Amino acid sequence: MKRISINSSLAKGTMALARKLAGFLHKGDVVGLFGELGSGKTTFVKGLAAGLGLKIKVNSPSFVILKVYSRNVKSSRISLCHFDLYRLKTLKELEDIGYEDFISSRGICVIEWADRADKLLPEDRLEVRIKIEKDNSRSIKIVAYGDRYSKLINYIKTK
Repeated sequence: MKRISINSSLAKGTMALARKLAGFLHKGDVVGLFGELGSGKTTFVKGLAAGLGLKIKVNSPSFVILKVYSRNVKSSRISLCHFDLYRLKTLKELEDIGYEDFISSRGICVIEWADRADKLLPEDRLEVRIKIEKDNSRSIKIVAYGDRYSKLINYIKTK
């Protein structure tokens, strides 16, 4: 397990980090977001979407659990599957919307409130833990599980 810590004083910094990360993500990747209400999880997703070239309005899918944003690029399709598990009551709800299908192949999956997915999170994944500091800045810890994501951490450090 590799990790990196970054501080962000503005939402723009959080989005810039996510845009950089998006340049390394591929179909099938899973990014779990952790943090309290208002910490910047959806802001991070906005940065990912921008980094993937998705020109769409991103907002939290709290009431529907999942939104899929996509576009075609050079004869291939880029999809960002945006889960928000804040209102999730049971893991069965997640299974019922086809969570496993999305995680295994449909696109890049980003999961807000990933701690609520519990044992359904894949073993290999990237976790982004955002904490609000006393000065209202954000402490962002990125933790890599698996070789592919460990390489991603190295990429972020060098760019």
